[in-house]
Amino acid sequence: MGDVAMSVPVIRALTEQFQDLKVTVVTREFFKPFFRDIKNVSVYQVDLKGKHKGILGLYKLSKELKALNFTAAADIHNVLRTKILKLFIGGNFKQIDKGRAEKKALVSGHFFEQLKTTHQRYADVFEQLGFSINLSNPKFPKKVELNQKLKHFVTNVELPIVGVAPFAAFEGKMYPLDKMKQVIESLSGQYNIILFGGGKQEIEQLNHLENSYDNTKSVAGKLSLEEELDLISNLNVMLSMDSGNAHMAAMLGIKVITIWGVTHPFAGFAPYNQPEDFALLADRKQYPEIPTSIYGNKQPVGYEDAAGSVSTETIINKIKSILN
Repeated sequence: MGDVAMSVPVIRALTEQFQDLKVTVVTREFFKPFFRDIKNVSVYQVDLKGKHKGILGLYKLSKELKALNFTAAADIHNVLRTKILKLFIGGNFKQIDKGRAEKKALVSGHFFEQLKTTHQRYADVFEQLGFSINLSNPKFPKKVELNQKLKHFVTNVELPIVGVAPFAAFEGKMYPLDKMKQVIESLSGQYNIILFGGGKQEIEQLNHLENSYDNTKSVAGKLSLEEELDLISNLNVMLSMDSGNAHMAAMLGIKVITIWGVTHPFAGFAPYNQPEDFALLADRKQYPEIPTSIYGNKQPVGYEDAAGSVSTETIINKIKSILN
């Protein structure tokens, strides 16, 4: 989800700066709402568990895509599936350089410096095709007017709205839940808190938080992706881990505070167009091997609570400084 969300501001910039260009995004049906507001962009839905499954399915997909008569193809994912598609499609087909060697060196501790952002790596693919994109002056969609269903999640219309997405794909990227409860408790008297997440266990935990604090609502399991995007567009700030929710908010132009555990923004996955000081980092004096992995799936023994080295006061003060 995060990878697809990070592509949105780049594709928006592409179509803004090359207004005669027509773009077809090939992705899963679930992600179609991400591209709903971008002119000259359509979504071609792939069924990777059905008719487009396996090599034969990819061959069928390549024939379907060729029938669209496109003049160039930009692969901004560069995995085995898209490499196979490249063989089937041929022609003017450019692929992203993910910088795997640089990232391996970063997590191996051979150097510690900022790598090229993923957004710029996406833009580089389009530049290879002759479309040089300037990402320095982004445009974002207007916030969506909330319908009655979504207004239910804003308890007090007089207060700013803070989104909180406390979960991530891997535990090494998550802030300790007991500390997150302290953050929510401190903020809930002054702001609307809207909790984001998914999955049965997360839904149960978020519902418990909703019932524990004032002005706090959970959307987990209650809304479609499109409805969640509508609600996110109305946030004053999003507090998130290094996760997809951070990128969903950033692609809509929302201010995003991220908490980092065993991963690090130097790998290039910071949310789009956010100031450096919006990234709250684990203490590398205490955890010197950070980043221990690019995606958060690997962590040394003793690094389980790395994100917890960010104090609750730091998080609360950062949010208040933005909202006040």
